[in-house]
Amino acid sequence: MAPRLQEKYENEIRQALIERLGIANPNAVPRISKIVINMGVGSAVADKKNLELAFDAMTEIAGQRPVHTRARKSIAGFRLREGMAIGCKVTLRRQRMFEFLDRLVSIVLPRVRDFRGISRTAFDGHGNYSLSLTEQLVFPELNPDKYTKPQGMNITITTTAASDSDALAMLEMFGMPFKAAKTGAA
Repeated sequence: MAPRLQEKYENEIRQALIERLGIANPNAVPRISKIVINMGVGSAVADKKNLELAFDAMTEIAGQRPVHTRARKSIAGFRLREGMAIGCKVTLRRQRMFEFLDRLVSIVLPRVRDFRGISRTAFDGHGNYSLSLTEQLVFPELNPDKYTKPQGMNITITTTAASDSDALAMLEMFGMPFKAAKTGAA
């Protein structure tokens, strides 16, 4: 069975994007191609246990095993050596991607403390959107007794949209809670 957001995209969002953006070719309709979740664990230099906890947390959040990210170069001031494991990341595609996006929009973002919406300006100029969470415990699948050390993460949503405005329109239709658009000077 296809995830709820994937069915919504195929049945409603796709057609709405064709009408709103004036697209003639149905293959040119923007879609989400992947979601990358990245956790940089700076404290892994001093204590490898912190990296393993982050690795376990990301496995529970994403539903698949992440890969370790390694330092590209040595930095003496941080006691960092080239090739040392300092984080983890996971790339979600297809069904897992839609399931994660559904949980992010409907469960996780509303649980963020003092949440007033996500920024409209965090696009990269090519239709890809990035956001960061400062606390991993907003994900309900994590046990707060096991993960006591706060750990943040970056989430990048990669789209096939030609422009940031097209990607913004698509993500709004998926239900992403963006901040209200700025109105004229008051």
